[in-house]
Amino acid sequence: MVQLDVETILSQLTLGEKVALTAGIDFWHTAAIERLGVPSLRLSDGPNGVRGTRFFNGVPAACFPCATALGATWDTELLHQVGRLLGEEAVAKGVHVLLGPTLNIQRSPLGGRGFESFSEDGVLSGTLAGHYCRGVQEKGVAATLKHFVCNDQEHERLAVDTIVTARALREIYLLPFQLAMRICQTACVMTAYNKINGTHVSENKAIIDDILRREWAWDGLVMSDWFGTYSTADAIRAGLDLEMPGKTRWRGEALAHAVSSRKVPEHILDDRVRHVLRLINWLDRAGIPEHAPEKALNRPEDRRLLRRAAAESIVLLKNEGDILPLKKDRSLLVIGPNAKLAAYCGGGSASLDAYYTVTPFDGLVAQSTADVRYVQGVYSHKELPLLGPLLKTADGRTGFSFRVYNEPPTEANRELVDELHLVSSNGFLMDYVNPKIKSFLFYVDMEGDFTPEEDGVYDFGVTVVGTGKLLIDGEVVVDNTKNQRQGSAFFGNGTVEEIGSKELKAGQTYRVLLQFGSAPTSDIDTRGIVVFGPGGFRFGAARRITQTELIAQAVDQAATADQVVLFAGLTAEWETEGHDRDHMDLPPGSDELIAAVLRVKPDAVIVIQSGTPVTMPWAPEAKALVQAWFGGNECGNGIADVLYGAVNPSAKLPLTFPVHLRDNPSYLNFGSERGRVLYGEDVFVGYRFYEKMQRAPLFPFGYGLSYTTFSRSNLRFQVSPEQQSSNVLADGEPITASVTVTNTGTVAGAEIVQLWITPRKEGPGIIRPVRELKAFDKVFLQPGEEKTVRLVVEKKLATSFWDEEREAWVSEAGTYGLLITGTGDQILEDEFVVNRTRYWVGL
Repeated sequence: MVQLDVETILSQLTLGEKVALTAGIDFWHTAAIERLGVPSLRLSDGPNGVRGTRFFNGVPAACFPCATALGATWDTELLHQVGRLLGEEAVAKGVHVLLGPTLNIQRSPLGGRGFESFSEDGVLSGTLAGHYCRGVQEKGVAATLKHFVCNDQEHERLAVDTIVTARALREIYLLPFQLAMRICQTACVMTAYNKINGTHVSENKAIIDDILRREWAWDGLVMSDWFGTYSTADAIRAGLDLEMPGKTRWRGEALAHAVSSRKVPEHILDDRVRHVLRLINWLDRAGIPEHAPEKALNRPEDRRLLRRAAAESIVLLKNEGDILPLKKDRSLLVIGPNAKLAAYCGGGSASLDAYYTVTPFDGLVAQSTADVRYVQGVYSHKELPLLGPLLKTADGRTGFSFRVYNEPPTEANRELVDELHLVSSNGFLMDYVNPKIKSFLFYVDMEGDFTPEEDGVYDFGVTVVGTGKLLIDGEVVVDNTKNQRQGSAFFGNGTVEEIGSKELKAGQTYRVLLQFGSAPTSDIDTRGIVVFGPGGFRFGAARRITQTELIAQAVDQAATADQVVLFAGLTAEWETEGHDRDHMDLPPGSDELIAAVLRVKPDAVIVIQSGTPVTMPWAPEAKALVQAWFGGNECGNGIADVLYGAVNPSAKLPLTFPVHLRDNPSYLNFGSERGRVLYGEDVFVGYRFYEKMQRAPLFPFGYGLSYTTFSRSNLRFQVSPEQQSSNVLADGEPITASVTVTNTGTVAGAEIVQLWITPRKEGPGIIRPVRELKAFDKVFLQPGEEKTVRLVVEKKLATSFWDEEREAWVSEAGTYGLLITGTGDQILEDEFVVNRTRYWVGL
């Protein structure tokens, strides 16, 4: 690509060409104007890895731990390195614009995409995101802050009207975007699906133009979320530069007509085009060509970073009697549904095919010098485990054949138009294309051989966006073609899984055939659903066995085992875009399994994987408890590094874990009711609520243990003198706190020092949280080593709240408290004075 003379090209573009530049041409690309040298740009998901251009059968990628896991590291240097690798992965995939990071707030543990966001707190989230974006953009790739703003639930996400006060909007939901922008001016911002106080964000001038562009003086490109544009003139006028994806629904001839009829002045359209052209110029330094081939990196140094990120995200919640780290030379029993499953990412647009995955079981086996045994414990799948990896093709390869036709199976002599070899029996066809396919209506036969290892009744399940019929040796076992029921799979496009069963004999080979019809063959009503492409399929199977039998087997072995680790939790089935969780509990059977194992083996180590909090009714009985998240490619190795002590855990919770769902401040106000959701907790989100209400959570925000101990001492801080010449807080005026941190234990480790501010003692003008996080830093120390940590925060960020009457931030005169915390209960305290009340706006 080359530098464009933006104004000259604008003067030469026809109206049709201008319109074309404001919308995508397909799922991932913008329009090119070849005669003027304007290239097409490629965009791609996402927050924890760069997928490239294909959901279906794409080029594998590096997958980092989910955002809550990265948030748990509290490590700006690590997030900067993560961003740099994501930039390099984007270049390898020919991607100009990375659609991440996600900066929404986890109001509730139920949010389907909660795992995509860093934290419930704007300071932690925005700071980490800023360093992440800086890393991405150092590689010449555009980062995209999303979803701007208040896209904090999946329920009716296209239509829901978020009713939120101006104060909460500023202090909670806009704050992470604001702070990220202070660290790195990202090239792009993506608007949210939802409305805010009556107006969709993609056509909300107050949000896009007044705040983002004018108040924050940001001049990048604003794009819609995919299918998140709802108007022509209103969206253009509000400042939405780019409608995605293509082909356009709202621009094209409709926009050209709006300009011709002066419903949209052409100079406003020019502004939208100008941002597209400027983005192309910004991207020129990366030298990524148009329509570049997609390549894999998968370098040794990348694998080391992925492993470090996985290990440093793991939070040690309990370790009574120093059960951890485990002994490598002692035998180990591994139990649980997540042990031999690589729960490496959540579902939806953050999901991708990883270069490779490491299960927790494999990670432990690789480091143990003694015997490692495994027992299932319970099943925790939401839908039956994928059958594809258990199948064989006619020529003996793992997987199955995928044969595509334009005609249904009932038509004789139909022509084969495409044939693929697949392993995963879970495929979303949103970006599948073939020049021989005439429309979105087509048919696929998926066929392979299954040889069970045990006798028994086997359940088979089929989930589709479209229709599906599963046959075994010619017998229909599952029919998901009629009276279909809406489910949560495939961004809410899919059916409920339909299940059938058949008794099978061990060692006998059975021919499995799934007859699939694409989306137009379905009878499901898709109103209110974002329809992505021509369809999707998923088929799975499992031998039928009761949870009671499985638990009994696990308990029997645990009672006599030397060491026990039990892995439970959620997967991409349970936490996914398009569907909020129905409850906060683990999958059925998991709590019963954990409780039963703890009764016979009290020192069993419990490891939970999830992107957001789960209930833990057995937590009081657990002596060793670890939160491991969705850990990316190196998930299993990262967990093993911590459990065996190769890495001393240093992570802290980036969000509060409540005892019960009803304890959460959004409990009565989560989910759409007749088209709206009330953010009734106002600014009291997460820890702000629990501390104000003096309601003890299961584990608080900022909590995490270590294999060593730390002390904090010698708190000193300096407050810069206030500038007396203005009633507006000037930039700067930093508050600098320094504290001595000492590793008082016997193991090298990292401490995370947290700086909090408490409201002024004279009494706030409004109700404020008990304390608010304002700065943090991570420091690594050898045993006995001490270092001085300096934490700096501007006075205006430390003390201000949003004054709705003045429509500005206000720092009130008075005496404020300063607290320093970290690992353990020790708190250092001091206070400082703000002499005058002052107001400010902007970044």
